[in-house]
Amino acid sequence: MDNTVTLNEVLDLAKRLSPLDKLRLIERVAPQIEQELKSATVAPRQSLRGLWKGLDITEQDIDQIRQEMWRNFPSKDI
Repeated sequence: MDNTVTLNEVLDLAKRLSPLDKLRLIERVAPQIEQELKSATVAPRQSLRGLWKGLDITEQDIDQIRQEMWRNFPSKDI
């Protein structure tokens, strides 16, 4: 037995409510949503500063990669 209610089912039921009952529904649901959003843990973003630190990339390496990238540009199939 699956008692799961879908969003469309809830919306269909909400459409049948009177405007006053719709307002009461919003007043009851909004605080619950606020609590859930406040308690949701957001993973801190990792800083990208120093991402390449410790890698030994020379200008010659960059030039070589650029040449490889642009070697077939523009290709005939474009």
